[in-house]
Amino acid sequence: MAEICKNLAMAARTPTRRTPAANRRDSRPRHRVAVLVRHGVLPMELGLVHQLFGAARDAADAPLYEVVTCAPEPGTIRTDVDFTLHTPHGLEAVRAADTVLVPASHELDETLRPGALDGELAEVLTEAAGRGRLASICTGSFVLAAAGLLDGRRATTHWQSTDRFARAFPYVTVDPDVLYVDEGAVLTSAGEAAGIDLCLHMIRGDHGAAVATGAARRTVVPPHREGGQLQYIRRPVTEPESTSTAASRAWALDHLGEPLTLAALAARDGMSVRTYSRRFREETGLTPVQWLTQRRVDRARALLEETDHTVDRIAATCGFGTGASMRQHFQSALGVSPGAYRSTFRGATGPR
Repeated sequence: MAEICKNLAMAARTPTRRTPAANRRDSRPRHRVAVLVRHGVLPMELGLVHQLFGAARDAADAPLYEVVTCAPEPGTIRTDVDFTLHTPHGLEAVRAADTVLVPASHELDETLRPGALDGELAEVLTEAAGRGRLASICTGSFVLAAAGLLDGRRATTHWQSTDRFARAFPYVTVDPDVLYVDEGAVLTSAGEAAGIDLCLHMIRGDHGAAVATGAARRTVVPPHREGGQLQYIRRPVTEPESTSTAASRAWALDHLGEPLTLAALAARDGMSVRTYSRRFREETGLTPVQWLTQRRVDRARALLEETDHTVDRIAATCGFGTGASMRQHFQSALGVSPGAYRSTFRGATGPR
């Protein structure tokens, strides 16, 4: 995070220059990302977008994204701390972008209501969602909702703002627990650090798990966080229990190919099945079965990208048992078959 803040001012002050195609290892144009900032922007959220997309590289170590910072009106933008940003780009950067991200502004967001956006801003955001991809971090979701882009969709925001968000935008289905929601052309994420999860999710969707994991390693963040916001919400009463399911989860990751029963996992942490299930949900936001399935899908994705193993062999290695079972779980989790996933990402260097 220190590196994010260190490079923030330079990233916002200096527009990213597109290298001429002849001088790049890969002549294809980079995916253009515009970060739309407003007065009161949270610097961490702006910086993490630049850092994570900037860390996404292809096999030849060439950058896969071009990131610029823009504002509804170019010029000086107040942050929520003791410095300002100079933003030379206006809404023309949004119109030219493939992906637009809207960080939070605690100064402005929660005052927004349906139809409250300036006409031009609402127009360019609507165009961005129709042309490419539009995403928000934290209470930036209020901006997307005020533009009418979340009506009839699932969305999330910071857990402290979910009640206000639901009251202000009754046509949006608010999920207060998850770290992010992917509705295709429009994505929303929870509080600041969930922006990291969202960016890595988008990179993973564009270029596969290996590229996203590489970006996570470069910025020293986890490539995937378990559970949702539920684990971060302050409880009204502090529970005296100090037991944890961390040991059994770590053990399970090393034994995904084996039959893993709930009773066996609970026994490793010295708990009853009932207590273990409750503690597991509190710590991860998922049931043990949901968590195991996600980890097995993650392992299978990596093997599909990095090896020539058959689907049946990968299914056995990851604990799905049969290729048919793995195909069913893959389709449910990702919406594609293992074969389609492999053909999309095996050796691919360009966006999907």
